[in-house]
Amino acid sequence: MENKKTEVDIILPNYNSYEYIDKTILSVLNQSFVNWRLIIVDDFSDIKTRTKIKKYEKLQKVKVYWLKKNKGAAYCRNFAIRKSKSEFLAFIDSDDIWEKNKLKLQVQYMKKNNYNFTYTYYKTFGLQFKKITPPNKLNYDKFIKNTSIATSTMMIKRKIAKNIKFTNTKICEDYYFKCKILKKIKFAYCLKNSLTKYRIRRNSLQSNKLKNFYWIWKINYKYNKLSFFENLNSLFNISISSIKRYGLK
Repeated sequence: MENKKTEVDIILPNYNSYEYIDKTILSVLNQSFVNWRLIIVDDFSDIKTRTKIKKYEKLQKVKVYWLKKNKGAAYCRNFAIRKSKSEFLAFIDSDDIWEKNKLKLQVQYMKKNNYNFTYTYYKTFGLQFKKITPPNKLNYDKFIKNTSIATSTMMIKRKIAKNIKFTNTKICEDYYFKCKILKKIKFAYCLKNSLTKYRIRRNSLQSNKLKNFYWIWKINYKYNKLSFFENLNSLFNISISSIKRYGLK
């Protein structure tokens, strides 16, 4: 099996994740599915983070690209997609953790049903512990009202990502990427297993709600071309679905 063509390229953008990166990478190395390659794009991290990553660079299934200046998560992901050659793409953030069977179950699910885009249930940890159960399927119209596809749970067929990029915005760079793909392939489907642990920490999701809404508003206006009232409706419904998932904290 190790000699077969790589089926999943895993994209990991990294910046100053010294505290978390080992557990994230180990959750990839420990996958029961073995036909993968990990593409790490280091976004000019500090020396202690780079030192941690260098020890994985010698592994045959890990490829590290070292940027010479900080360019942001969107650039890192777009760069990695250009370097990928596999049938499937998976994404993981540098502080999240995968369950052992994440890739195996998701690849099986996609092949069995011939799906182009899937996501999974996930559990939050860190500042908050909850099981998150997104809708069974989402299209573009529903997704702009319920953004519950966590990037670290995503898997897509690489061919559908052609000419689709993460936006060069300070945050929410993955939002429009998902919108564009959903416009292209109609539906994303949920595998009803909790296969990812999504870390919530200070200065992350919950403390940046207003910033998130600001950038989603801008992306809706600039890229999705929503009218004022369509944009307002999108943000209202996103806020309701966010409260249902994470509460008011």
